[in-house]
Amino acid sequence: SYHTTTTTTSTTTKSSSSSQQQQQQVHQRVSEIKPSKTVEIFSLVKQLQAEGNDVTSLCVGEPDFQPPSPIMEALQQAVLEGTTKYTAVTGTLELRNAIRNDLVRRKQLHHVTATDIVVANGAKQAVYQSILATVGPGDAVLIPAPYWPSYPEMVVLAGATPIIVNTDPNDGYLLTPQTLQTTLEQHPNIKLLIFCNPSNPTGAVHDQQRLEQLAAVLQQDDFSRVIVLADEIYERLVYTDDDDDGGVDEDGFLTSAPAMASLLPDRTITINGFSKAYAMTGLRLGYAVAPSSASSSSDDGGVVGKALSTIQSQITSCASSLSQAAGVAALTLVSDERDLRPLYNGLKAKRDYVLGRLRTIPHVQLPSIPPQGAFYVLPNVSYYCGDEENDDDTQLCLDLLQEQQLALVPGSSFGAPGTVRISYATSMEELEIAMTKLETFLENRISA
Repeated sequence: SYHTTTTTTSTTTKSSSSSQQQQQQVHQRVSEIKPSKTVEIFSLVKQLQAEGNDVTSLCVGEPDFQPPSPIMEALQQAVLEGTTKYTAVTGTLELRNAIRNDLVRRKQLHHVTATDIVVANGAKQAVYQSILATVGPGDAVLIPAPYWPSYPEMVVLAGATPIIVNTDPNDGYLLTPQTLQTTLEQHPNIKLLIFCNPSNPTGAVHDQQRLEQLAAVLQQDDFSRVIVLADEIYERLVYTDDDDDGGVDEDGFLTSAPAMASLLPDRTITINGFSKAYAMTGLRLGYAVAPSSASSSSDDGGVVGKALSTIQSQITSCASSLSQAAGVAALTLVSDERDLRPLYNGLKAKRDYVLGRLRTIPHVQLPSIPPQGAFYVLPNVSYYCGDEENDDDTQLCLDLLQEQQLALVPGSSFGAPGTVRISYATSMEELEIAMTKLETFLENRISA
């Protein structure tokens, strides 16, 4: 008996020692990163699908349509021509010029030059590199909630401190100039504002007037230190209710969200890419536009642009040469009217359908301003997850997945407890099934 006990204790001690050694192999900073609650949902989805269950998922933030044909043809042609070599770290000059021309034509960002642009392996990499380039220990970063879950974790990885400020659903989840001013006054170490417009997960769109109000705050001398990281990956996915022009401007371009860089060109890092507007998610192509280098005496851009290029050169080098060729086609050969308008109109119809179904479900609350962009809705379902047995939105989503095989993302992942994120970037048939499942689940939850 003693020998057995001794052996068990020895084994336990060795196991504990081994575990401690393994933990020491990982830097403490990693332990400060919170794993997303969505991992639990996604893992269960895979498990249920592997068991043969037909799971309806509204979790994924990607369009359900294929890239327009000019993109696919350019990608195929690039393969046939052997466009498979390294490019410059910042991207091919052809793509950077195409991005610059697009920003001038659609956004009137005449200050942008090709040297301000750094092409990355997706917008996510561009966001992270921008954070690494601008903040570190001792700095704080202002992040309006609800937020994309990666923002605060990237800030922590950079050694800085995320400052989360809540927005009000009664104001459409928009950041107000009053909130911005108060937060900056209370936290003088804030150096960066992460501003996602249109928003993931709310679909909220800050219009030109609101941007001007926010820029007026940032232009005060006391806040001249603050840089804006403007994540505009969804800027082309904006829905207008004007049936006269169908959302097409006088130049034939679809309506898009306004650009913060038009107001603060020397203090804005613009993030954009090809995943959402052109459905090129798997091609991993995004870019950062550094603050204007127009006043720089150097031929290779301003200090932020150089920093972004330096960081990327030590991490991944260049983006895929094939993806970059496809990106050129997206910006030069894809027609807003012919190729994109039908797809975006389809997304708008799906948004309207989801909102209509949600409005018929008792105790489900929607923002006062319907989502005007991206492809998400963030309804408040706290009525259904507030009792002792079902104490949070994560448990509600787990129950929904188990009982109805419907996968949604809990709002607490986005800093919005009591809500769920619905992605309507799927087929209308799938949406009909999903909304019926959700309605049935919530009805049963009341009766139970």
